[in-house]
Amino acid sequence: MSRVLLVEDDPAVSQGVLLALRHTGHEVFAAATGEDGLDLLHRVRPDVVVLDLMLPGLGGLDVCRRIRERDQVPIIMVTARGDDVDIVVGLEAGADDYVVKPVRARVLEARIRALLRRFDTRAAAPGRPPLETHGALTIDRAALVVSRHGRPVPLAPSELRLLLTLSASPGQVLSRQQLLEAVWEHSYHGDIRLVDACVKRVRRKLGAPGGDPGCIHTVRGFGYRFQAS
Repeated sequence: MSRVLLVEDDPAVSQGVLLALRHTGHEVFAAATGEDGLDLLHRVRPDVVVLDLMLPGLGGLDVCRRIRERDQVPIIMVTARGDDVDIVVGLEAGADDYVVKPVRARVLEARIRALLRRFDTRAAAPGRPPLETHGALTIDRAALVVSRHGRPVPLAPSELRLLLTLSASPGQVLSRQQLLEAVWEHSYHGDIRLVDACVKRVRRKLGAPGGDPGCIHTVRGFGYRFQAS
């Protein structure tokens, strides 16, 4: 059973999602404001957060940023519309995935289960050593820990999975669609913006300044490849 923190101000939506998730075996804690959501986060230690983007008072984006300042719990962002700007800003703020209202229970359940699988140690490539060094970067596939210059790098589930997937085949170009399927387990109709936003966050956390690709290089028209600097 997983613990889900639902932060949603619309009572009808909150009740519908809460009942649907409980029906599928999740333990759900609900908050109607960002402030209450942050308080519950520290009290119940959820396995995943389902966070509405449009909240009264402290907005969803600010809540997402505050969570990411000190916690790498998986976050699924809920947006009232599929607006490109809202989605991209939310993903760059630290959300791992998103769903658009009206929320379909089966879609949300599938996204939650996919997120919770991302710390599976099977992310390590068969035949590769559990501990790898790539320049200043060290990847411990057994412990699922990434360090830079000896200091742990706090990576959210999708960020870690992305880095593990790319670094498993150094120099090999992986398309956005391949990464979408490997990291997010999304079908052919998935959103490649998830990949681009995640790459941007990983580069930033690994210390690559603006314009510097760091160890993740863009191959225009194709995708990305891992190359130790």
